[in-house]
Amino acid sequence: MEETAKNEHQWGMLLDQLKKEDINAFRTEYLDMHPYDQAQFFQEQGRDERLLIYGYLSPEEVAEIMENIEIEDIEPFFSEMDPRFAAMVFADMSTDDAVDILNELSKDKVASFLTIMENDASDEIKQLLHYEEKTAGSIMTTEFISIFKEQTVKATMAQLKKEGPDAETIYYLYVVDEDKRLVGVLSLRDLIISEEDTLIEEILSEKVVSVSVAEDQEEVAKMMRDYDFLAVPVVDFQDHLLGIITVDDILDVMEEEASDDYSKFAAITDNERPNENALISAKKRLPWLIILLFLGMLTASLIGRFENTLDQVAILAIFIPLIAGMAGNTGTQALAVAVRGLATGEYGKQGKFKLILREAATGLITGTVCGIVITLVIYLWQGDIFLGLLVGISIMATLVVATLAGSLVPLIMDRLNIDPAVASGPFITTINDIISILIYFGMATAFMGFLI
Repeated sequence: MEETAKNEHQWGMLLDQLKKEDINAFRTEYLDMHPYDQAQFFQEQGRDERLLIYGYLSPEEVAEIMENIEIEDIEPFFSEMDPRFAAMVFADMSTDDAVDILNELSKDKVASFLTIMENDASDEIKQLLHYEEKTAGSIMTTEFISIFKEQTVKATMAQLKKEGPDAETIYYLYVVDEDKRLVGVLSLRDLIISEEDTLIEEILSEKVVSVSVAEDQEEVAKMMRDYDFLAVPVVDFQDHLLGIITVDDILDVMEEEASDDYSKFAAITDNERPNENALISAKKRLPWLIILLFLGMLTASLIGRFENTLDQVAILAIFIPLIAGMAGNTGTQALAVAVRGLATGEYGKQGKFKLILREAATGLITGTVCGIVITLVIYLWQGDIFLGLLVGISIMATLVVATLAGSLVPLIMDRLNIDPAVASGPFITTINDIISILIYFGMATAFMGFLI
């Protein structure tokens, strides 16, 4: 509470300085804040206040603010800036962050900013812009320090002091040969404790792990998680060092991938933002809902095919929601386990086979228990043991099939190089509705003689 009150007081003071056009006081107070807090204050202001902030701060200072704002929310801010000022902000940003933002803008705006920008900055950005989105090349930065293996420690320390302030990270130094091929890596610790006249080739580690420039960003994230890297080098097919990917970029990737999977799991074609209007939200949700609508019509038509069965034993209709609901629930549980395992890379070939066997056994156990319980409940309620057995056996069979479907569908999609998260909760629920109706009414029709 005290921290919140302190922030509100500070923000109120900053806003007052902003409106009074007290530039020096505003700059002193504002730039003393953490960049994240600067970004939070900036985003809460109206357009008029933000225009004042642009006038009070340098492009470099605004660039640091922009690097702490979510990519999806940033486009309006660059649209309201003076184009020349915006181009200077892009030039002062980390190259990979600038590329991420430019990928969200229209091609006309990107071309305009790159034309205004100084050649050195625009050339670096253009180099990354041509890489396919969501690959290692699209998220890497070219602001790193590379050294030659023939250098001495003394020369390397001098280079580090010169280039370090502009580098994304200095914890790792990547060693290249005369053709700029990656040949090793050197930690800052090993560099500091070595004698000045020691050659780099004598202390480097040749066991360097790198990623291809075309590697999927999700695979890079898994690799960095497994190896506990702070940074990883990016190379082309001939092992030329092109850039590095740092852990802060990977955290953004993991958040992006998690949000993307969650949206697909909820049957939404794209991530929704809290400030989006109803029309845009509806546009994102409608494609899946239309597909599910037609699948729902298929379920309805299946029930219609068993109209004679329902006419003869009307009480069967009471248990349709029960069986369909149980199928959807157990299928979604199995789906969540499978999708999570595939996303984290826990399953090899043997792991996937074990998953299927485990889910089949789980479905059998849960189906048997639920089947026995519902059989007893229906017998005590309706006094009809055959009806109880029909519903109980139907639930048992449905839960086994639904559990297997929930685990098999994402595995099949992964095999076909389709994102397993597309096997969304609503999708697998609707599929299991169809399966459960077929099992339930198929068994009811087959054993009609015992029910009449």
